[in-house]
Amino acid sequence: MLHLRLITPPDSTDDAIRLIENTVGTAHLAVFPGAARSPGGDVVTCDVAREAGDQLLTGLQKLGLAQTGSIAVENIDLSLSARADKAESDAPGEGADAVLWEHLVDATHEESTLSVTYLAFITLATMIAACGVVLDNAILIVGAMAVGPEFGPLAGICTAAVHRAPRLALRSLIALLVGFAVAMAVTVGFSYFMDAVGLFTKDQLEADRPNTGFIYAPDWFSFVVAVLAGAAGTLSLTSSKSGALVGVAISVTTVPAAANAAVALIYGDTNQTLRSSEQLLLNLLGIILAGIATLLIQKWLWTRQQKVTG
Repeated sequence: MLHLRLITPPDSTDDAIRLIENTVGTAHLAVFPGAARSPGGDVVTCDVAREAGDQLLTGLQKLGLAQTGSIAVENIDLSLSARADKAESDAPGEGADAVLWEHLVDATHEESTLSVTYLAFITLATMIAACGVVLDNAILIVGAMAVGPEFGPLAGICTAAVHRAPRLALRSLIALLVGFAVAMAVTVGFSYFMDAVGLFTKDQLEADRPNTGFIYAPDWFSFVVAVLAGAAGTLSLTSSKSGALVGVAISVTTVPAAANAAVALIYGDTNQTLRSSEQLLLNLLGIILAGIATLLIQKWLWTRQQKVTG
């Protein structure tokens, strides 16, 4: 269940109440006339089944409440109520299959914004991965994958493509490109330093690396894994399964490939630099294509389910 808290101008309150009452899957409607001060108006609260949430939010936005008042949504972790149980059973479809598009857009907006924190995470992840590729240490590679925040902008691009949000697409693309550019540039400097103090050597990079050699060996298998990870990551966002998203983060070699390209660059190893870059681009493409396809399929299936049950 979701909990909605609305601030409505007095002339819109009746319309909002009517919309809530006519939406199947709602419960616990409460109205507090004149309770709001900034902005002034009435406060309306209700609970709604997740599978009916997107329909209700769309209707409330059409009333202009996002501009004239406020719409706040919270997840309810526990609700002991017979009315809530009835609302969930009455609402068409399953909550786990429902996509709250506004929530998805808002979440990807936050995760795909170029910020100091985002740049710090992706840069640190790339430097950790650089240590991993030189030492041929799989544990460091996995750690770098888990730290890397690049799935946020990738999800933002997928959401923007399906939801037709050009600003989100541009913001996500900038975060992705600038993030990797900065991370690789800093890692180049870091690699020069590590080489100067004798911790990185060209022999280590070009030695047989059974644990990390796959990073600069792109093939169709890499693309298949990226596609599967992109689909799983997108599902984890739409269903709020954050644990699954962690699994996605450590399954695709985006950050390690960028790190390998940066280290190889300082030693003039053109082959590893180009092949690592190819691996990076292949994985990014696979994730984006899979994410877009997953969202389109979810949208189609949910629309079809709504028509059947309606």
